[in-house]
Amino acid sequence: MKTRKMPKVLLLKNGTVLDPLKGTSSKKDIIIENGKIKSIGKPKAPKSAEVLDCTGKVITHGFCDVHVHFREPGREDKETLATGSRAALAGGFTRVCVMPNTNPPLDSPESIRFITEKAADCPIHIHPIGAVTKGQKGMELTEMAAMVREGAVAFSDDGLPIANAAVMRRALEYASMLKKPIINHAEDLDLRDDGIMNEGEMSLKLGLDGNTFLAESMMVFRDIELARLSGAAVHIPHVSTKESVTHVAAAKKNGASVTAEVTPHHLYFNDEALVSYNTHFKVAPPLRSEADRKTLVKGITSGTIDCIATDHAPHTIEEKEATFTNAPFGMIGLESCFAAVNTILKKEKNVSLLDFIALLTVNPRKLMGFDTDLFQEGTEAELTILSPDETWVFDEDSIYSRSLNSPFTGESFIGKVNATLVRGNMTVL
Repeated sequence: MKTRKMPKVLLLKNGTVLDPLKGTSSKKDIIIENGKIKSIGKPKAPKSAEVLDCTGKVITHGFCDVHVHFREPGREDKETLATGSRAALAGGFTRVCVMPNTNPPLDSPESIRFITEKAADCPIHIHPIGAVTKGQKGMELTEMAAMVREGAVAFSDDGLPIANAAVMRRALEYASMLKKPIINHAEDLDLRDDGIMNEGEMSLKLGLDGNTFLAESMMVFRDIELARLSGAAVHIPHVSTKESVTHVAAAKKNGASVTAEVTPHHLYFNDEALVSYNTHFKVAPPLRSEADRKTLVKGITSGTIDCIATDHAPHTIEEKEATFTNAPFGMIGLESCFAAVNTILKKEKNVSLLDFIALLTVNPRKLMGFDTDLFQEGTEAELTILSPDETWVFDEDSIYSRSLNSPFTGESFIGKVNATLVRGNMTVL
């Protein structure tokens, strides 16, 4: 992977321009001048323009991930804003939102400012999500308005659910006034107990403590009802069970302001993958049954699921080499996201590339209030170039994160990101 400054004039030639906002796909050329889109169609480029031949490739909006962990501050041995940016570029992501469960957590205006100031030097756009409660202890609300002024785009105590319903209700009401979503880690900790994988036939077979589907779906139902009561917007992260999909679908039908995301690994794997006891498969929420996985795919085709988010969660080799019980939850996912989901959707469902790309671009950008018309002339070039039918094998050389905890190593994929353009830089893989 090579990243360099874009030339003064860059011509993207012979590509298929896929616009997920307007729902169009057609062969066009794009001229980018000084890092901004100058013209689209069949423009005449100056002789001095550098040409990037996009024959057989798709040019589309840069991907946006609303759920990543870059571990800074506190665990820079796992990931930093800089190394996370490299992983994002390799996956076609031009914009990400970092979760607040760092050490210390992003629970103050000063901590939000730390991220926004440091992100200014990164090659992608990085937006902080602020903690809902001080210290992520689930009791006292943070200074939400001040955090928004410093750049917070949403609020979450990710990794720790807000168990107190009254606190969650107040958080929704305050966030609604600020027009920002609340993202609550949907899990009842009492029901989860010591569960480290999906409760079911496989947990019995492997002798591992199970985490019942109800631990997630009951919290999803509670949060939806609180959002309905307060008239606020709630976003459900990493949906993993068929019951949760049913709750979200019913809420949308009844007019509640609810959105939901799904991860690539919950679409790609089921709990049978844990038969190897590979700790890279240990995630929260856990990989569920095949019936759950198939329902998540159907949730995409039905429109119940709004976006795909990686929940990119780096951990050191030493941590992941512990026993399955003691290893931390989480896997990295930025570099493999597009290819993994594209592979599943091609194999299992007739989902158009246009609809799939919207889950990575327009929909998450709408959720966070970002601009959605990325092909407008004069706009900063935030583009991803990809080959949707290219076959390849994901290996450790495909990883640019500081951590290597990916269960996708060795998987054969369909679809590959070829280049990412953002902030005046061009990354070619």
